[in-house]
Amino acid sequence: MNIKALCTDIDGTFLNKNREISERTIAAIKQLPEDFPVILASSRMPSAMRHLQADLGRLQNPMICYNGGYIIHFNGKEENFELLDSVKISLDIVEHIASLAKGTDIHISLYHEDEWYVPQDDFWTQREITSTKVNPVIKGWEEVKSHWKDKQAGAHKVMCMGPVEQIDSIFSILENEKNGDLHLYRSKDTYIEIAPKAISKASALALLLNEKYDIKMSEVMAFGDNYNDIEMLKAVGHGVAVGNAREEVKAVANEITAKNTEDGVAMMIEKYCL
Repeated sequence: MNIKALCTDIDGTFLNKNREISERTIAAIKQLPEDFPVILASSRMPSAMRHLQADLGRLQNPMICYNGGYIIHFNGKEENFELLDSVKISLDIVEHIASLAKGTDIHISLYHEDEWYVPQDDFWTQREITSTKVNPVIKGWEEVKSHWKDKQAGAHKVMCMGPVEQIDSIFSILENEKNGDLHLYRSKDTYIEIAPKAISKASALALLLNEKYDIKMSEVMAFGDNYNDIEMLKAVGHGVAVGNAREEVKAVANEITAKNTEDGVAMMIEKYCL
């Protein structure tokens, strides 16, 4: 198998039970040539991925953020980067999502580029801080809307978190009303990650390879565990589902490896790339 690049999801795939990269995975990646791209593809914001690149010694590698809505190519090991693509949810759709959540217990996190806004420091905010090692700015929707309107911005991601019944309800409404505009991902039954319909990890990876590398999609090995990884695993040469992946993800994979907590990604790197 002629693998020239790796692309991996992060949460539930690449990180262990402590939400860190295992020593075995770091050791495997450090044996790869420096010019062999290791691309992180996640619903996370850049800051929540950059410290992982540092752990890998891969600060010069690109990243696919927000499920493909924000693609960054780093020039060398500095913080300077080239923005390859940026696709956002319009302000009027974000306004609609905010109105649906009004009067409920749903927490809405708003993301734009490397900014993360939360309405208050609550259980959901602390949970995400623990998961991503990033701190948000506390700012309500009306204030964020005014700020974004001034700079003609939109949301790269909207995340709704809350009680299952309320999340089920808002998911159903958005699926019926905005199916043509939005991707709705249920990473957990208490979460909805919302991204523009026009993008995916697969489309982002194809764009990145075309712009910056002489590498075909068929020469990439990709890893995932959840619904937002399905298109990427189908599009690459060798799609690998970790053992804890959803059954729908395993069904499209070329191979199933061990769980994320059992170094499944490292095993495949050792098998095919070293």
